Amino acid sequence: MSSTSSIASARPSSEFAESSPKSNYRWLLLFGVWLLYAAFGLAATSLAPLVGYIKDDMTLSHSELGTILGIWQLVYIGSAIPCGILLDKFGSRWGLTIGGIIIALSLLTRGLSDNYMQLLAAVMIFGIGGPIISAGAPKVVTAWFKGSDRGLAMGIYMTGPGIGGIISLTLTHSTLLPALDDSWRNIMFLWAGVSLVVSMLWLLISSHKSADPPASEIPSGAGSGGQLAAFKTILREPAVILVLLMSVGVFLFNHGLNNWLPELLRNDGMTFIEAGYWAAIPTVIGIIGSLLIPRLATPGRRFNILIGLSACAAAASLLLHFQEGPLLFSGLLLQGIARSSLMTVLILTLVELPAIGERYAGLASGFFFSAAEIGGVLGPVTLGLLYDATGNFDTGLYFLTAVAVATGLGGVKLKQLARQR
Repeated sequence: MSSTSSIASARPSSEFAESSPKSNYRWLLLFGVWLLYAAFGLAATSLAPLVGYIKDDMTLSHSELGTILGIWQLVYIGSAIPCGILLDKFGSRWGLTIGGIIIALSLLTRGLSDNYMQLLAAVMIFGIGGPIISAGAPKVVTAWFKGSDRGLAMGIYMTGPGIGGIISLTLTHSTLLPALDDSWRNIMFLWAGVSLVVSMLWLLISSHKSADPPASEIPSGAGSGGQLAAFKTILREPAVILVLLMSVGVFLFNHGLNNWLPELLRNDGMTFIEAGYWAAIPTVIGIIGSLLIPRLATPGRRFNILIGLSACAAAASLLLHFQEGPLLFSGLLLQGIARSSLMTVLILTLVELPAIGERYAGLASGFFFSAAEIGGVLGPVTLGLLYDATGNFDTGLYFLTAVAVATGLGGVKLKQLARQR
């Protein structure tokens, strides 16, 4: 069987999750990863509901705001692969702790910023801490879980950013601003404290004797020659290249729409508080979907699920043109379904390739997020530029529809590769 066809039948090799008496502790480790990813979600969405405040405070244009919202993804592109290498070399305990502390630093410096360049630099720091969390989470799950539990575990930790996003979107205007002197800076300081506490909790959980890593998670200490060979192995897979291209489209859609959704809804006449609650709908739906869909994405139906989720994304971007309640709600519902699992199923496909597996899960995840964040940058920046050029979000939404269709076609091609013998 060719390596491309085996993407539909590959199984993780580690028996640790079933054979070790410490297997129950893996769920506490998963909780620690979930907390880190929730802090990641808080940081990633923290600026979106505050765009209006920041724009007025610093006198910024939509284009400048677009670069601020998207700059961390640009840094992420360059840092994701090195972060993945470091995770494979040194392990997840300290790597994830450092990642959480860097995220806290980014939030702290955002609150201390006085102008465009300072805020831009503060958000860039997040692009260093973020990929450590993104690459480290699937590495931990790949090492400690197998079979359908692996899909379930990935789905569970993927709810972390969603919960963080819900907290940010719903509480910012309704509760936090009134309680924190109506200051967006104080909100940044609050989230910085949360991220620091979460990082220390992860270090505590992962330092317990029951968290001693399985063999596949023990730092490899591979030299540059071994890493070069790993690069060649990973990039030799046609399916890997296609997954990386699809990840660009998925992140372009998700980051573009997620960052601008509150402002898009306000542009249609909603108040800050109304926009925050409506913008949380896709996140709530996404949490539910994250718990259900990845576990269903077994090799036999994984690609049909990818195609279906892409269709949901395309339909969502079309329905968001309408201001009517039922149509708008339907669009947000479909967006939540799409955002819940497109990334998770793509990562699951990637790490279960025979050439990758548990040994190179960190490096492969670094490749994934490095490529994906090209779309993460293009999404918010492009929508900001299109708004300034047209005075509305319609053109940007049509652009997102085209991206979702292209992602669906990628799923069709993956399915064809999987059938080749």
